[in-house]
Amino acid sequence: MAQIFKPSANSIARASLVGFALLPVVVGLGAAKLSRSPMNTDVGVAKNQPVAFSHQHHVFELGIDCRYCHTSVEKSAFAGIPPTETCMSCHSQIWTNSPLLEPVRQSYEEQIPLEWNRINDIPAFVNFNHSIHIDRGIQCNTCHGAMQDMHMTEKGRAFQMAWCLDCHRNPERFIYVDEKNPDLSPRQQVFNLYWKYQADEKLTPRELQLIRGKEQFTNNPHEIMEGEQLVKDYGVKRPELADCSICHY
Repeated sequence: MAQIFKPSANSIARASLVGFALLPVVVGLGAAKLSRSPMNTDVGVAKNQPVAFSHQHHVFELGIDCRYCHTSVEKSAFAGIPPTETCMSCHSQIWTNSPLLEPVRQSYEEQIPLEWNRINDIPAFVNFNHSIHIDRGIQCNTCHGAMQDMHMTEKGRAFQMAWCLDCHRNPERFIYVDEKNPDLSPRQQVFNLYWKYQADEKLTPRELQLIRGKEQFTNNPHEIMEGEQLVKDYGVKRPELADCSICHY
């Protein structure tokens, strides 16, 4: 009687068993990678807006301070979206006939706010306060990416909890101080970096990291030592930062 299964069938059976055992792991890793990809997080994806607004033009080329438009970023949880009146404070004098700005003029005339598409939207169960972070010297680019280089605004970070906790557990690695102007307040340090960049001043490696929106923490022992001192000076309550109730309540 002829043999029904060849000897190679044993190897195929073993490989199949291993494959079935690994399948959930592969699917899980694939799903995790997909959930962290721009396809799901929208990181690096610019959204359509009612007006083509360029941060690069306004912040870097013209040197407009972030707080001119985001007026409440130092005072409240919400950074603030500029009303049409803010846009028209300049554009009633310049680019008055530009077709690109027709939605702005129409909004101003009809007293109907522009409906901007939100770029960074955190879940309702997460509490985030801009003013606290600015008051402790955390750079805008740490969370939002290289805003001063964006023609079309895009999300710079995925805002995953592990990334937030990394900063909360190690604040000394994230707090920035301008070594040339150490007496500036934490919030002044934040915005002064943009002015230095616009003025084409020589930036330290740490400042280049921050302005480019790349790796935001430091491993430099000297900077970590400075950061430890800043944590004390700024009254950062390190033990409480990693408590769940800080962000979730």
